[in-house]
Amino acid sequence: MWTFVAVNVAIVEALFLGAGSGKNGVLTVAKFFGLHAALLILFQLLLVARLPWLDRRIGMDRLTVWHRWTGFLLLWTVLTHATLVVLGYATLDDTSMGRTFVALSGVPASLLGMWAAATIVVIAVISARPLRRRLRYEVWHGLHLLLYVALGLAFVHQLEETTTFTSSAFATAYWWFLWLFAFGALLTGRVFTPLWRNVYHRFTVTAVVPEADDVVSVYVTGRRLDKLPARAGQFCIWRFPGHNHWWLANPFSLSAAPGGMGLRLTAKAAGSTSAGLRDLPVGSRAFVEGPYGAFTSLHRTRPGALLIAGGVGITPVRAMLEEQAVGDVVVLYRVRSEADAVLLGEVRHLVELRGGRLHLLTGRTGEHGAPPPFGPDSLHHLVPDITQRDVYVCGPPAMTAAALSGLRDLRVPARQVHAEKFGLA
Repeated sequence: MWTFVAVNVAIVEALFLGAGSGKNGVLTVAKFFGLHAALLILFQLLLVARLPWLDRRIGMDRLTVWHRWTGFLLLWTVLTHATLVVLGYATLDDTSMGRTFVALSGVPASLLGMWAAATIVVIAVISARPLRRRLRYEVWHGLHLLLYVALGLAFVHQLEETTTFTSSAFATAYWWFLWLFAFGALLTGRVFTPLWRNVYHRFTVTAVVPEADDVVSVYVTGRRLDKLPARAGQFCIWRFPGHNHWWLANPFSLSAAPGGMGLRLTAKAAGSTSAGLRDLPVGSRAFVEGPYGAFTSLHRTRPGALLIAGGVGITPVRAMLEEQAVGDVVVLYRVRSEADAVLLGEVRHLVELRGGRLHLLTGRTGEHGAPPPFGPDSLHHLVPDITQRDVYVCGPPAMTAAALSGLRDLRVPARQVHAEKFGLA
């Protein structure tokens, strides 16, 4: 993947150098930033296209983080490009930047670029953490979709303004290939593949089983599920048409290993959508996107495994315990009390079948002077050979951060540590 990125950056640099300079030095630098802004837009599309090749190796969590930071890099690149364009023409015409800005806004191609830049700024503002935390996910996601409007405006702007785009037959073919490849990957991963899979498999709810007062399992079946490329530890994005609005979707892990007979999700009532699953009618249709995620045994490097789960984060761990290749396994299950341990009976049974060990870690952190359950001393005491195992961590953010910190202190090699938040944003 990094080779792909490096090669395309090198090609853009070569096209920039081969296309000649602008009308003055400032406009030449502006063109440099404009070309790289276009390349960043294309990379953004690939990062959110949910390509199986990337997702299974890297995981949606890391792809989402890269998408976020690439987005802010794109913001500053676009703003730098726009500022230098105005400054360059102001220098060329010996006039103020304000008058130059007004004059450029009267040129259709430039106006398209201004609208694209303004839309990117709006998206960046609402994606800043202080404001993002105040918005409901559905509101933020709807506004975030304006990015596709910005991409369309930027594409037309590039066609009309960029001389590098048409500087040679190779340059024209290259840019068209990149745009078609990026948009094709996006449409395939986000539209065509999910639609085809749902038409092909016809997912249907067959049972809704309460697991606790605020936890419910939903069983889903369909046609030819043995053809669905799902693995234990992965998650899907679930919609239930007729029960919720179509835009309401949640990422839920598979809480049982997919074996071709059906799928199961187990969810805690943390929001209106997940809380309403208890009233989901049997026989209703399900719209399933995925499976996604790199939290699978494909990344195993050692024969032994340590599975760390907190709360409802036990669901992908429980699914992984069903896999035949799980090997020597230790499970650390962190809950406030045994009554809060969702699927505990199933987990205990599966661990016994594998000849493994289960440690149920209860109580509040620091209660009665007890050491932190995921501090390095506690982890080493529970699992003395922890550095010789692959470690999978899934749970609330604070617990996950504590566990990863403890693993770093114990110097567990990074390639043996696997964690995923199963989130969309």
